[in-house]
Amino acid sequence: MNKFQLSEEQINNIIDLALAEDISHGDVTSETLIPPELQGKASLLVKAKGVAAGGEVARKVFLRVDPSLKVKVLIKDGAKVKPGDIVATIFGSVVSILKAERVALNFLNRLSGIASQTAQYVAKTQDLPVIITDTRKTTPGLRLLEKYAVRVGGGQNHRLHLGDGILIKDNHLAALRTLGMSLEEIVAKAKQNAPRGLTVEVEVNTAEEALDAVEAGADIIMLDNMSPDEMRRVVSLVPSQVKVEASGGITLANVRAVAETGVNLISVGALTHSPKALDISLELEPQTLKLKLI
Repeated sequence: MNKFQLSEEQINNIIDLALAEDISHGDVTSETLIPPELQGKASLLVKAKGVAAGGEVARKVFLRVDPSLKVKVLIKDGAKVKPGDIVATIFGSVVSILKAERVALNFLNRLSGIASQTAQYVAKTQDLPVIITDTRKTTPGLRLLEKYAVRVGGGQNHRLHLGDGILIKDNHLAALRTLGMSLEEIVAKAKQNAPRGLTVEVEVNTAEEALDAVEAGADIIMLDNMSPDEMRRVVSLVPSQVKVEASGGITLANVRAVAETGVNLISVGALTHSPKALDISLELEPQTLKLKLI
C-alpha cells in the first residue's frame, strides 16, 4: 500500500500555495517594525507529547521565504517528542523568520498531529495482524502531505485518488441497482473492465452481501459500520485470499475490538479529517539578536 512518494516539486508547489495565501502582500507588521538588518536565532519548540512529522517541510518553508536562512532539523520525522524538545533551529533575518513562521508551523502542527494520532491507533492494535489505513477524507490540496504523515505515524495509505483502485460504494450500488443490476453483476462488471493491476473492493452492509461480492470475485470486502459480532461472522465466512476491511465509526475506544474480529484492514477517516494539532511553537532567542553591520 505505501506506494505514494513525495517529489521535491510537489512539496514546493504545496508550500508555494500556502505562502501565497499568507505573505503575497508582505508582512506589514514585521516589515514596519523590525529593522531588516536584525538577525537572530529561533527554535521550533515542542509543547506536548506526540510524534514529529513535517520537519523537512517546515525547513523548506523557511528557505523558500529566504534562502539565506540557516535551518537545522534536529528531530527526524517519526520520532517521539515531548515538551521541551526542539524540532529545528533557524538563524538569520528576523523579518524572514517571522514571515515564514505561521506557514511552517501550520504544516508542522498538522502533520505531527496526524502522525501522533495514527501512532495511537497503531499502538492499540500492534500485537494483532491488522493494518491501520487512512481514507480520502483529507484537507483539499494537502492530501500528499497528510498521507505521508499517516505513514510516519505507522499507518498505511488507502487510495491516493479515484484512479488508484476500484471501490464500489453505496451510491454506486444505488445507481446501478436502478438499472436492474444485482450486486454480483456489478462486481463482475468491475472485475471485467478494471484496468490491469487494480483491485476491486466493494462496500457491504451485511454478511449476505459480503458473500455475494466474494462469489462475484471481489478482491477486498469493506464492512461498513458493522458491529464487531457481525464483522467476526463475515471473517469466518470469507475465504482467506479475500481481504476484509472494517470502516465507519472507528475510534480509539473501539479499534481494538474491531481488530480482534480478524479483519485485515481498518480504515480510519479521523486520522486526517479531525486530528488534534500537536502544539509546537516558534520561539525567538533574545540573547542571539543583533544588528548585522552592512
